Amino acid sequence: MQVFPDAYLASDLPRAGVGTIGNYDGIHRGQRAVLEMVVARARERGLSAMMVTFEPHPLAVLQPERVPRRLATPAQRERLLAEIGLDAVLIVRFTPEFARTPARTFVREFLHRRLDWKEIYVGNGFVFGHRREGDLALLRSLGRDFDFAAFGVEEVKYKGEAISSTRIRRSLAEGAVEDAWDMLGRPFAIEGLVARGDRMGKRLGWPTVNLAPHNELLPADGVYACRVFFPSFPATFDCVTNIGTRPTLYENYQRVVESHVLDFRADVYGERVELSFYKRLREERVFPSVMDLSAQIGRDVQATREYFEVRRRLENQAAVAERDDPES
Repeated sequence: MQVFPDAYLASDLPRAGVGTIGNYDGIHRGQRAVLEMVVARARERGLSAMMVTFEPHPLAVLQPERVPRRLATPAQRERLLAEIGLDAVLIVRFTPEFARTPARTFVREFLHRRLDWKEIYVGNGFVFGHRREGDLALLRSLGRDFDFAAFGVEEVKYKGEAISSTRIRRSLAEGAVEDAWDMLGRPFAIEGLVARGDRMGKRLGWPTVNLAPHNELLPADGVYACRVFFPSFPATFDCVTNIGTRPTLYENYQRVVESHVLDFRADVYGERVELSFYKRLREERVFPSVMDLSAQIGRDVQATREYFEVRRRLENQAAVAERDDPES
């Protein structure tokens, strides 16, 4: 997959493709529905599958006080887009000058003359251009002039409401990582570097890996059943993760992300890892003593072991059923 970091000014852009336009924060199930349609149609027609997106987020320029925290880092998003099968990601630098570009001009000069797109897929509620004047109806109208077809893709719903990045952020703010998982189509994950901590976990009998996250957004404070991927092995391990300020041990301490990795003792300081959230076990709370805290961590570890044992058993059963199903 090619990434064009300043596509609006680039001179070597791919042409004649099937594409979509949008911020695509997090690549949730609703966004995947559009992207997978783009890829499928591109393959059918022997064209390139492309996405036009914007950097920074338009609200960072238009209404900085409202800019949302992103669900994925740029690196995470690129990996997800490559897995879906996109051929090119075209990043348009969103500036105050670009914000004044009329929707018709953007379509005529960039999507038609520069890219020569043949088909465009967007969500039915998609809007773009100066003062949000562009929408699916305008794309369809301009398509008749510039020889492309524009299509709307139905919203994907979860619990009766359309999936959106805003809903996922709200779920994470409440610690509802399982809801976030269902809307994303995968566990919410953060990445960052393993940093040196104060070794308090080791003194409590539960050594931890401390993560300095690169992500803008974290789930609510609490204790979670997670999995962490170490590229140096490469392997994924079950772990118990605490997000919070460790109020039993400190007053007014900085917020930390620390994980006790089950059955793991290797030195991974400085390594870049990815931590995926599967289930919230409990809230972070103050315990009467350090011994009480250590005992609770032991119960959290046991709960995590049991949770992943059940998951692995169900995953194995599903794999056997799929293997034995002649229709699969």
